[in-house]
Amino acid sequence: MKFKSLMFQKLLPLFFAALCIFTKRTTYRVSKFYTQSKTYLVKTPSAADQRWKPVLRFQILGRIAFFLSFFASTLFAQTAPEVKKPGRDGKSKGVLAHFALGGHLPAGDLADRFGVNGSLGAGTEFITPKNWAFGLEGAFLFGSKVKEDPLSILRTPAGDIIGNDRNIAVTRVQERGMYLGATIGKLLTFSDKRAGLRLTLGGGWAQHSIRVLDDSRSVAQIKGEYKKGYDRLCGGPALQQFVGWQHLGYGRDVSWMLGFEFNQAFTETRRDWDFSEMRKLEGKRLDLRFGVRLAWTLPFYTGNAEEIYY
Repeated sequence: MKFKSLMFQKLLPLFFAALCIFTKRTTYRVSKFYTQSKTYLVKTPSAADQRWKPVLRFQILGRIAFFLSFFASTLFAQTAPEVKKPGRDGKSKGVLAHFALGGHLPAGDLADRFGVNGSLGAGTEFITPKNWAFGLEGAFLFGSKVKEDPLSILRTPAGDIIGNDRNIAVTRVQERGMYLGATIGKLLTFSDKRAGLRLTLGGGWAQHSIRVLDDSRSVAQIKGEYKKGYDRLCGGPALQQFVGWQHLGYGRDVSWMLGFEFNQAFTETRRDWDFSEMRKLEGKRLDLRFGVRLAWTLPFYTGNAEEIYY
């Protein structure tokens, strides 16, 4: 009953606000219907004009809904009982949603192909009362520095690529990749607050490729399925670690995580043929990345069966 009462107090102002928006939108549309001119809206029509009576009713209803929503929001903001937050001793379980941004330096075989890259990621975790976290995460990798030239076979001695229109084509190459995996972590706290050293281990799948772009759209050799012969796609199992500081807040407190992450991918080519090398690129690869990751966290804590905190 307590949970239902709190939800009713929160949803009632939203209902009045939605009613206000609806009536004002309806007033505008009905006014356009009753107004002969389509370029402006008459705001003060004569009450004696019968065709404006529906418009006047909607306008009055809109004003009433506006004042009711304002009054209800103010009333419940001042009189609603304070919600008891879960204890700050780290005893509450919950679900954490992460949105991350990172930057990495390549090492191993990856450094021979790409330069510095960035990442955009997201993940979700379940955290226990003892601050153990189990979850899933994924990241999209991107970069503009490519050290290899997969289009060398198409270039003239001067280094240009001639398009089908007999002009010099404009081409670019970029780094693209992804990582998907599962995680297990532990938050080591040093006070009654749920903040401290975060240690995470993960494992999953990593892959990377060279994105070939034909800005002039005149090179038939790198269109459609032919692109796969130049992208040098590699993939394989990967391990990932994170060491940093995590702060989990309650209510309006900001929750975040900042630290260092390391990734080791054991990859090999996923293509049967490379056009530039005129062969399959055989061999095992060790692709390494290390860098910094900053994440914003949206926590959803649960108390007993009738209370949810966010």
